[in-house]
Amino acid sequence: MTTHNPDEYYNRSEVSNSDLTALKEQLYPHPQYGDREAAFYFGSIVDAIITEPTRVDFINRKVDGEPVEEEIWLHAREMQRSLRAEARHDPFLAKVLEMADTQRFMVNKAQEFDNGGFCFTLDTRCKWDWWLQAAHFGGDLKTTAAATDEEFNDAIDFFDWDRSRAWYMDIAHSDNDFIYAISKKNNRIFKKFIKRGDEIYNRGREKYEDLAYKYWCYSL
Repeated sequence: MTTHNPDEYYNRSEVSNSDLTALKEQLYPHPQYGDREAAFYFGSIVDAIITEPTRVDFINRKVDGEPVEEEIWLHAREMQRSLRAEARHDPFLAKVLEMADTQRFMVNKAQEFDNGGFCFTLDTRCKWDWWLQAAHFGGDLKTTAAATDEEFNDAIDFFDWDRSRAWYMDIAHSDNDFIYAISKKNNRIFKKFIKRGDEIYNRGREKYEDLAYKYWCYSL
């Protein structure tokens, strides 16, 4: 069930938000609920269909040359159609789908961090699902098991999407960000807009600063 993204980004040495996630899981192991590998695989299929269609063979139902099971394929395509339908009523989403650069990666060499007055640097990286160059901000596409606004808001904290958005914003020096999430249960589209200094950004930054310091300590 594994799909391999051939992008060299994943072989780079700078610290990514995913690296912070891996460290967190080592430091604070906890039981996993549901099939995490299957969820990740499905999300990667949806991401490819929506943001990297050049990786997709739509006629033969393949991603990166690997066949996708029909049930998974049909579900992913249904979610893609739901996002397109939402764009007919959401002018901002319509602009994102029309104009954004997709899978744009950024590197910040020697990014500065401050942990209670102790300063250190890390080389960091991120890869945007959507990047709006003219506006100088971007956003993220998610698949989610959430079916209600409350469940979506809980997911932002539980899955550390707040940390990821603050991490990306600070690498890009952007003041705005957004998440669009498609429900795997009912195809509902959720959206969240984030501004530098708001509750989501501040919570996410606090999370990443703690993990970045621990990452720096372990890399000595």
